Amino acid sequence: MTQSLPEITRMFLRIGCLSFGGPAAQIAMMHRELVDERKWVDEKEYLSALSFCMLLPGPEAMQLATWMGWRQHGTLGGLIAGGLFVLPGALVVLALSAIYAAFGDLPLVSAAFAGVQAAVVAIVVEALLRVSKRALKGRAQWIIAVLAFLGLFLLNLPFPVIILAAGLWGWLATDRQASGPLPPAPRHAHTLTTIAIWGAVWLVPLGLLMLVERGLLAEIGLFFSKLALLTFGGAYAVLAWMAQEVVEARQWLTLPEMMAGLGLAETTPGPLILVTQFVGFMAGWHAGGLPLALAGAAVALWMTFAPCFLWIFAGAPWIARLTALPRLSGALSAITAAVVGVIANLSLWFAVHVLFSGVETLTLGPLRVIRPDVATLNPLALAIGLFAAWALLRRHWGMIPVLGLSAAAGLGQALM
Repeated sequence: MTQSLPEITRMFLRIGCLSFGGPAAQIAMMHRELVDERKWVDEKEYLSALSFCMLLPGPEAMQLATWMGWRQHGTLGGLIAGGLFVLPGALVVLALSAIYAAFGDLPLVSAAFAGVQAAVVAIVVEALLRVSKRALKGRAQWIIAVLAFLGLFLLNLPFPVIILAAGLWGWLATDRQASGPLPPAPRHAHTLTTIAIWGAVWLVPLGLLMLVERGLLAEIGLFFSKLALLTFGGAYAVLAWMAQEVVEARQWLTLPEMMAGLGLAETTPGPLILVTQFVGFMAGWHAGGLPLALAGAAVALWMTFAPCFLWIFAGAPWIARLTALPRLSGALSAITAAVVGVIANLSLWFAVHVLFSGVETLTLGPLRVIRPDVATLNPLALAIGLFAAWALLRRHWGMIPVLGLSAAAGLGQALM
C-alpha cells in the first residue's frame, strides 16, 4: 500500500534522527522498520534495491532511503526520504563543527556519543543476523559471504573488487534463459530527461562557482564532485585517500582536525560521508572565518549528496526489469551475499575500535589483521554493548530507549 507524504516524512525524520552506526546499522534499521514491521516493500524487492545501491557510487544507505521514498511516492517521496535521512545528521555535524572550530572538543559531548557508539555495536550485530538470515539461502551464498569477509578482513581488498568479483561469479553461474516475461522497460526518453534535470541540479552550481567565485568554494565543489564519483561502497572505501588529500596535498585542515571530524561523523546520525561537511567547514573557517565556513560546508554537502538523487531517480525505474534478467538477477543475488560479508567485516572492525582504545594492524605478506590490545579494553563500552545486545536481541526493545540509556551511561561516567 502506498504511503502518504506525511507518513513518509514522519518515518524518515525518525530514521534520520536515529541512523547511528554507519551503513550496516542504517540498512538494518530500515529493514526492521519498513520491511519487517510496516511492510512497505517485500523482502525480495528490498534486497534487490540494496544490491543495486551497492553498485552505485555514494552512501548506499542514503540511496536506499531515497529509493524507498521514490518507491512510495515518486520523485517527491524520494526527495523527502533522502533529504530527511541526511538532514538531522548534517545539522548536528554543522553545529558540532562550529563548536569544535571555536572551542575545541567538548568532553561531555564526546562521552555521550561514546555510549551511543557502544550500543551501535549491538545494532550492527543485529543487522548482520537479520540480513544474513534472509540473504544466505544456500551453500553458494554462504561461500560468497565468507570469501567476501576474508577478502576484506585478511587481504584488505578494495570494496569494488569484492562486489565485482561476486557479481561476475553470479552472472556466469546463472542460466541465461528467462523463466517468464520481463517487466516492461521504462521509456528511454524519460530516463534521459531525468539524467539531464538531476545532472543540472548537481553540476550547474559547480559551474557557477568555477565561473564566478573561482576560489576556495570552487575548489571544494570540484574536489567533492570528483569524490562523489569514487565512493563505491560508501565512505570507508575513500576515507584514507580523502584524508591524505585534504591534509597533506591541499592543507585545508590539520591531521588532528581530520581525526576529530571522523569522530564526529562516526558518532552522529546520518552517513559517515558527512565528514565531507566538516572538511568543507574547517577549510572555510581557516580561510575566512564563519561565513566562509558555512558556505564551504554547504558546497561540500551539495556536491556529496546531489549526485545520489541523480543515480536513484534515473536508475530506480529500471530495477524491476534489470533484476528480472536471469543472469543479472544471479549477479545481484551474489552481490547481496557478498554484502553479508561486508557487514560482518564492518561489524568486527567497528566493535574492536569501540571496545579497545589500542588497536594495531599486523602484516604478514599479503595478509593484514587487526589486533586489539587486551589491556586497553573499555569495561563501560563492553557493558553498554552487552546491555544493548540483550535489550535489542532478547527483549526486543526499540532503538530510542536503548540509545538514550547508552548515551546517559557514557555521560554519567564522565560526570563521576
